[in-house]
Amino acid sequence: MNKLSFPAIVFLSFIAVVVISSSAYVIDETEQVIITEFGKPVGTPINSDPNVKEAGLHFKKPFIQTVNRIEKRVMEWDGPPTEMPTRDKLYITVDNFARWRIADPKKYFESLRDTRTALSRLDDAIGGATRSIIAKHDLIEVIRTDKARVATLPEDLVETGIPATLPSIRYGRQFLDQEILAAAKDKARLWGIELIDVRFKRINYKAGVIDKIYDRMRTERQQIASKYISEGEGEAAKIKGRTEKELLQIQSEAYRKEQEIKGKADAEATQIYATAYNSSAKAPDFYQFLKTLDTYEKTIDRETTAIFTTDSDLFRLLKSVEKEAAAEPAVPTP
Repeated sequence: MNKLSFPAIVFLSFIAVVVISSSAYVIDETEQVIITEFGKPVGTPINSDPNVKEAGLHFKKPFIQTVNRIEKRVMEWDGPPTEMPTRDKLYITVDNFARWRIADPKKYFESLRDTRTALSRLDDAIGGATRSIIAKHDLIEVIRTDKARVATLPEDLVETGIPATLPSIRYGRQFLDQEILAAAKDKARLWGIELIDVRFKRINYKAGVIDKIYDRMRTERQQIASKYISEGEGEAAKIKGRTEKELLQIQSEAYRKEQEIKGKADAEATQIYATAYNSSAKAPDFYQFLKTLDTYEKTIDRETTAIFTTDSDLFRLLKSVEKEAAAEPAVPTP
């Protein structure tokens, strides 16, 4: 028997490596594998049961069989925001998310093949269920978390006309989550997918709805502000009334004291005048003389031009003061 040449040995080794590498494959713990032969699944999915530890090295028929790896972990679905109407004809934009996993790998592979197709089908299933459920309920059911939550106003605001409690609801958003999950779960099961959970992530109001909500908020705030303003105006009127009353009392008391002081001063002045007038026979004339000089000082200065008749009483002292002063006897010095 002839020995094989070195090139032949190398060629056979290469063929062996290629065959082994084509038939051997490794399964990760997070994967499940479906073997297809000419595009059709053969056998049962490997590592599909989480209780069976089949991760590791496995073998298949080389060249004619293909390894198709499928995710075994829980995956996320995050749908696009979608505009939809509620039962009370108010348009909102709903953005929700879900968690899902592949429960039947063979059915999943035969119907969807890959994750991209699965996410696209979930868009249709969950999006359609969301639109259908939202259309059956009013906006308040979507906004409120659950029906057990009751929001109340402070007692001092009840008289403003604002409802003391928010409108009652029958279900709440948590119940709507479960309705959407139940509606989409049956469709997903046809593709070998198990929907684990569906939740609302964000709910936005459309521009027209936002305007209505803001108008309502403004109306409620204006009612509350009007109540506080009216109470403040009432208190201000009371304070102003008390202030005016106290001011009138102070003014009347001050006026009374002023009149008393003026009366006493006038009486004392009259008494002084009377005493001065009665001090001598010439005292009244002397007083009249002083008052006349005082009048001259207040009414006549260097720039004053006055025209009097010769018999004017005001001019009387100016034309006869020397004569009268000469006629006056000298008052003896004591």
